Amino acid sequence: MTLASFPRGFRALVIGASGAIGSAFVQALTDDAGCGRVDALHRRSAPPIDFDREASVAQAAEAMAAHGPYHLIVVASGVLHTPAFAPEKRLADLDYARLEQTFRVNAFGPALAIARFAPLLDRHRSVLAVLSAKVGSIEDNRLGGWYAYRASKAALNMMLKTAAIEVRRSNPGAALVALHPGTVTSALSRPFRGAERGRPPADAVRDLLLVIDRITAQDTGSFVAYDGQRLPW
Repeated sequence: MTLASFPRGFRALVIGASGAIGSAFVQALTDDAGCGRVDALHRRSAPPIDFDREASVAQAAEAMAAHGPYHLIVVASGVLHTPAFAPEKRLADLDYARLEQTFRVNAFGPALAIARFAPLLDRHRSVLAVLSAKVGSIEDNRLGGWYAYRASKAALNMMLKTAAIEVRRSNPGAALVALHPGTVTSALSRPFRGAERGRPPADAVRDLLLVIDRITAQDTGSFVAYDGQRLPW
């Protein structure tokens, strides 16, 4: 597919490019004949970006400034579980270690990425998209559970919404949006029947790029699903 709303030779940057969805974004953008440059950042890239090392976010942004301005920036990081912990099923499962690690990857790191990379957005037509999740919607929460993941994505949504208001004042051509990719076959979803319920990362990214292609500056601060549906905060 080709992102028709972006100028010919547009520049894209994917943060969290080593994950299933992040790497699918890199591949799809590389295959887009209209995309002139795709940069991919992760823990082992050059420069590296590691949300466990705060300074690396600013250092990566400084290094990438020479390759901008960017028309599309995607922040594709996320964690639901690790070998050390699973999502909480009840209040009694809550602990600091799980909360802190989940918030660092899902909210704190992406918030810093927004802060450091938003100044690299093109001033005529640009989109900065963060991967959120429908379970981060407070209004839509009907099942409970998954405390840290839900709360961290809700925090990310608030960071994105607030940043969109500020960025619009200095760069009215930019749109900052939170995207829900749906259930995707990946290491994140595998323990929860992701292979049965989900779809391949390439399919999810195709849908998300179709949504991004329709995003305008007037949509900044929106929470949108892969099918174009606007989601409640």
